[in-house]
Amino acid sequence: MMSDLDPSEQTEAYLNLLNKHERKLSVYVHTLVRDLADAEDIMQACRLTMWKRFSSFEAGSSFPAWGKKIALNQILNYRRSVKRKPLHTADPEFIESVAKEIDRQSDELLERSEALKECLRKLPDQQRQTIVLRYYDGCEIEEIARTTGRTGGAVYRLLSRIRRSLNECITSRLRLSA
Repeated sequence: MMSDLDPSEQTEAYLNLLNKHERKLSVYVHTLVRDLADAEDIMQACRLTMWKRFSSFEAGSSFPAWGKKIALNQILNYRRSVKRKPLHTADPEFIESVAKEIDRQSDELLERSEALKECLRKLPDQQRQTIVLRYYDGCEIEEIARTTGRTGGAVYRLLSRIRRSLNECITSRLRLSA
């Protein structure tokens, strides 16, 4: 429990965790709340509630999962308090089911992202460099061709083979982890 920490350590721990996970929590809230101002109000209420309840947060447990539970309650409370319930989100059960689906997809994307990182590490240096140039540095095919001493067609074919190889690697890693 965070209540075991002194106040300054507790503050530092909270701010570190919030800083690390706030974007994920914000995406979650903005996905469930269409109006930007409402979503920001809810995020502010979430930050305040999380801070007030932080002493009960279990060290080592999932801060994002804990924060999402608080956010979902804030969203449901906010909708009840302002009586603005659009037809497509009026039902709290609907909001909860959407929240569960977001969590599921988020977990799946995280698994795919981790698998991609592992598969990228396994690529030969030259192939990894080509991927970095194209997808991380945003270089055009012709620029990559000049940089690597290849033709544009050869770069297209190489990228196609690398993508196919990465897709097979990711699929294999996900199958093994299931």
